[in-house]
Parts: sequence; C-alpha cells; structure tokens
Amino acid sequence: EVQLVESGGGLVQPGGSLRLSCAASGFTFDDYAMSWVRQAPGKGLEWVSAISWNGGSTYYAEDMKGRFTISRDNAKNTLYLQTNSLKSEDTAVYYCARRFGPPGTYDYWGQGTQVTVSS
Repeated sequence: EVQLVESGGGLVQPGGSLRLSCAASGFTFDDYAMSWVRQAPGKGLEWVSAISWNGGSTYYAEDMKGRFTISRDNAKNTLYLQTNSLKSEDTAVYYCARRFGPPGTYDYWGQGTQVTVSS
C-alpha cells in the first residue's frame, strides 16, 4: 500500500523557518518525481515545488524561489521542504504528492501538515 506521511508543520512567526518531511512507503521511492502542493484557507490547491527522481532537478513556484528548498533522501525514502523567511500568506496545509504522468499530475497524496505563520 502506497503511503505518504507528512510531518514538521506547526505555528511559526513571520520570518521563521520550518522543515517539512514526507515519509514514503509501499513503492520504490526513487522511481518517482515528487512534489509539494499547498492549500491555503478558503483557496484552491497551489503547486509549491517539485524534484526529479534522483534530486538532480528542482523546480519552484515563483514566490517560493530563494525561500524554499526541496530535497530528498532516497536511502531514507523521505522528501523534504525547507521553508525559510515565512510570510503570513504561506499559511496553508502542505501536501506531498507522487507525480504520475505529465507534470502536474499526481496519483497519491499525503494527509497534509498544517503550517501557520502568525505573530
């Protein structure tokens, strides 16, 4: 059974940092590109970042460039998102997703981890 389990969210002040993790199981992790997607309160899904199967290529939404860093440890079957210089508008539930097919298409999602940026 494919499972993606996010962790690391929480309450942080503006300007702060959090490191999100996504533990994968039930499939060969390094066969797949992975992404982070978020959903802010009352809004739709927003793509955040993606990483190739071996970590050699990374991609970011414009607003996240320079603030967020995606990485993966294939030996640990874990995906990460380091979030720095957080803003109130980064408040959202963050999901990891397994890419399947063309970019932007996913077949499995985690349950999400809440990130709240507030003073």
